[in-house]
Amino acid sequence: MKRTMGVFGCLIASLALMACTQPSLELISSDSLVYCSESPPDGFNPQLNTDSTTADVSSHQIYSRLIDFESKSGKVIPALASSWSVSDDGLTYTFQLRKDIEFHNTAYFTPTRTFNADDVLFSFNRWRLENHPFHYVSGGRYPYFQSLQLADYIRAINKINKYRIEIILKQRDSSFLANLASDFSVILSAEYAQQLLQNESLENIDHLPVGTGPFMYQNYKKGDVIYLKKHDKYWQNTAQVSHLIYDITPQSALRLAKLATGECDVMSLPSQSELDVVREKPNLILEQSSALNVGYWAFNVTKPPFDNPKVRKALSLAIDKNALLDTVYLGNATRAKTLVPPASWAFDVDADDIKFNPVLARKMLDDEGIKPGFSMTIWAHPLVRDYNPNAYKMAELIKQYLAAVDVSAKIVSTEWNTFRSQLSEGLHDSVLIGWSADNGDPDNFFRPLLTCDAIPSGTNRAKWCYPEYDELVYKALQTDDMAQRKLIYQQINALLHDQLPLVPIAHSLTYQAYRDDIQGLTVNPFGAIRFGGVSKTR
Repeated sequence: MKRTMGVFGCLIASLALMACTQPSLELISSDSLVYCSESPPDGFNPQLNTDSTTADVSSHQIYSRLIDFESKSGKVIPALASSWSVSDDGLTYTFQLRKDIEFHNTAYFTPTRTFNADDVLFSFNRWRLENHPFHYVSGGRYPYFQSLQLADYIRAINKINKYRIEIILKQRDSSFLANLASDFSVILSAEYAQQLLQNESLENIDHLPVGTGPFMYQNYKKGDVIYLKKHDKYWQNTAQVSHLIYDITPQSALRLAKLATGECDVMSLPSQSELDVVREKPNLILEQSSALNVGYWAFNVTKPPFDNPKVRKALSLAIDKNALLDTVYLGNATRAKTLVPPASWAFDVDADDIKFNPVLARKMLDDEGIKPGFSMTIWAHPLVRDYNPNAYKMAELIKQYLAAVDVSAKIVSTEWNTFRSQLSEGLHDSVLIGWSADNGDPDNFFRPLLTCDAIPSGTNRAKWCYPEYDELVYKALQTDDMAQRKLIYQQINALLHDQLPLVPIAHSLTYQAYRDDIQGLTVNPFGAIRFGGVSKTR
């Protein structure tokens, strides 16, 4: 029996001058799951960017990884690798691969073999080796791996036999397994890549994807709707729906309307003001979780006077974080003192924080020669994110605080692709943005966001390069002793408080809203949403 699409959500949206776009009826059966997502993906390969919408549609739906995170404990667990071992010196990781794992059989690719070591070598060597035939396909940027300089850490990846590989590092890295379990370390099909080479259509590997995940790519109407189909030979053999449909709906109010009327089964990113509405609906469920994220205000230190830490501190003193939390997060976040949130084992409860002091802020600006009337830009992230649900509103508040200390601010906000591109070019004076951790290791905050190596990849929005900071960050990776690492991270927190390339503002809760006939859906604190094993009861 096919589901009849309701019109009530569209009527509500029409009153708000919104347009209602519905997925095709012929693919929406009672055994289909419709996910109202907030924006279109950049592609279907999370190796190529750190955008959450790309990860949401591909990382755990289309692809699998060697290892995974258990969503509740954060423990690293087997996936395509059934087991692994680490040498005594911490440099050699040996992975035993599962057998008889089927790749997707799609309209554009028919596999002739199952997953093996060649697929691992192809997938990792693509982002690791510049002479790899697919390295520069689709732009040749792999921001997650490049921000960690992971390619430089790996000495070699060797195929021991068809179902065993070893990865040899140049130096110890206590975060290495966590990075292999991240959303971005997906395994592609080497056989599919070889077919694309022969057909001279290499970029299809990122737009017509093939993986081993619970769903396979079927169709994409750009900017509108994505169709995925159940992978009947999925290696985990979990119960799941026949079709997974991404209904791209940028307006949060329209996503909620569709959820309420049953046009969507699950919605992304309910706004802070909508949470109580979801709670009051008897047929809707709202789950929350402490997330590993941070929303922050970063200064572009390549531009004077933001290269001066005293100016950065003065501007930081001018804003009232508590008021930002009350107005933007509506009480659904905790005040951030450091990059690492309270949910992390590395959280430093005694870390120093910046206090609101506009009088001192103006005095420090005067001392540094910043005259009244100085102007700057605040770039506001254009998308709704847990770490900052309304960056534009926050920018307006910060603009008012800066005006009180005689600093004039202009707010800049454009569509996401332009915004991200111009950020990478360094056109901003400052930016309101954030980061959601891809794994439970604290290095996932410190290294991608502020090391020198992370500047070319675009994840270091402050463009701050400070050798003493980098030395401490990499020192923390040389030991597996958590107590010792925590002491090093305390030193890092003190250094960041002194230098202030960015101002941590909030660690938000994360929410997932869905209908009460959905079973098996959990909030994933370590990255993208997971629909494998999710089912419907009616």
